[in-house]
Amino acid sequence: MRFHVLTLFPQSFPGPLADSMVGMACKRGLITIEVTDIRGYTHDAHGTADDYQFGGGPGMVMKPEPIFEAVESVLAHFEPADRDSAEVVLLSPQGRVFDQKMAEDLAKASSLVLICGHYAGVDERVRQHLITREISIGDFVLTGGELAAMVMIDAISRLVPGVVGSMENVTQDSISSGLLQHPLYTRPAQFRDLGIPEILRSGHHAEIEKWRRRESLRRTLERRPDLLETAPLTPEDLEYLGSLGFSRSNDAAEGHL
Repeated sequence: MRFHVLTLFPQSFPGPLADSMVGMACKRGLITIEVTDIRGYTHDAHGTADDYQFGGGPGMVMKPEPIFEAVESVLAHFEPADRDSAEVVLLSPQGRVFDQKMAEDLAKASSLVLICGHYAGVDERVRQHLITREISIGDFVLTGGELAAMVMIDAISRLVPGVVGSMENVTQDSISSGLLQHPLYTRPAQFRDLGIPEILRSGHHAEIEKWRRRESLRRTLERRPDLLETAPLTPEDLEYLGSLGFSRSNDAAEGHL
């Protein structure tokens, strides 16, 4: 997986992406993170990458020329097949909200070009004629797209085979499985006056899995009941949730049992 970030602040990278599993994945060649300074494609002595809005209004707007030229330069170094399949993403509060399903979809691409927006926004011609997607990481506004790019790179990198030790860890994570994860415990079994559920020390694996599944369902109901409307639930799951007062609509339940 190849990530290429276009930014006005290249010194922000690699930042936290140099550490932990993503940093190790870079060292092992499982992913690459390349950074381009958009100002390198400006054509004046001051490296001007923004200008006033036509028609007036508050805030500066990122100019189209350096963004177009930077993206075109990046794509020119791709193999033809990678160039045709590359996703060019604008990070913006106006985009579709990033979620796990989108991360899984984007992880199938061989290359992602991430444009970090700034100021009041980018010239509309970038949105209309250059990008393939516009993505937001949530209903809030950041000072720029750099942190959003890091969030996306981290979330997508975890889905690249080999980055996380076991893909089972990925598929059973909160959200990835469709539910929130069950409670986790490790040694010591007794910490101060706090113990662990006895079932986890019983050695009865089938009962442990049953307990974990029910705890996952209960926690999801308490914290993210919206996930239950589309989660893949068995009749046993629905019976247990029913005992907790949950009932899923017929339309949502169809096709998910």
